[in-house]
Amino acid sequence: MTVHFIGAGPGAADLITVRGRALVERCPVCLYAGSIVPSEILSWCPPGVRLVDTAPLDLDAITAEYARAHGNGEDVARLHSGDLSIWSAMGEQIRRLEALGIPYTITPGVPAFAAAAAAIGRELTVPEIGQSVVLTRTSGRASAMPETERLAVFARTKATLAIHLSIHVIDKVVEELLPFYGEDCPAAVVWRASWPDERVIKGTLGTLAAMVRAEKLERTALILVGQTLAARDFRDSALYSADYDRRFRPSAREGGR
Repeated sequence: MTVHFIGAGPGAADLITVRGRALVERCPVCLYAGSIVPSEILSWCPPGVRLVDTAPLDLDAITAEYARAHGNGEDVARLHSGDLSIWSAMGEQIRRLEALGIPYTITPGVPAFAAAAAAIGRELTVPEIGQSVVLTRTSGRASAMPETERLAVFARTKATLAIHLSIHVIDKVVEELLPFYGEDCPAAVVWRASWPDERVIKGTLGTLAAMVRAEKLERTALILVGQTLAARDFRDSALYSADYDRRFRPSAREGGR
């Protein structure tokens, strides 16, 4: 028996990995976050599956489901939205599983920030303009941010920011970032990235908060800020340059040697 943690992706059911889908199709028990995992994924479960929506459960109740499945020798597909490496609450579940001696695997998924970047049609790293992406959030009821990870700290780097779980405090986000990025800095909000009802707002840091209020966006949205979001006048990457030596494409100036 094994608990298989599976990143279900940002929303669209077909953005789950092939491995993830195969695990869903064969596991007789499936635990999922009902509010953010699409129902289409659940339709792939085998006949007679035990479906457990973990949205109303606490950690003890979830652990009890793992223990029950372990006692019955039943594999578990544990679906989390996005990718499991960030803000998934997987770590505390793994700690419980290890204490109980229950084996587990981890299958990564498409993260929300990648789906948001696709929605606005932009690469988040652009030569000589921005080469770093910071995945962060603001403090919330569930988890406070360390003092060294405040938005203002990251803003000093001028890196592209992908700010999760913070749309409800958009005014605070803008206030912290304005001194470092300025009002004209490109910014965007992607609500329910890759879902059928996805909505995209593009503007600047100075206009973003008002646009979010006008659209009445309150949750399940990601904020992107940085010059790479609207960069047009930048040099081509050396990756595909004709005179850039690579192992599989030697420079023509060297006669292909």
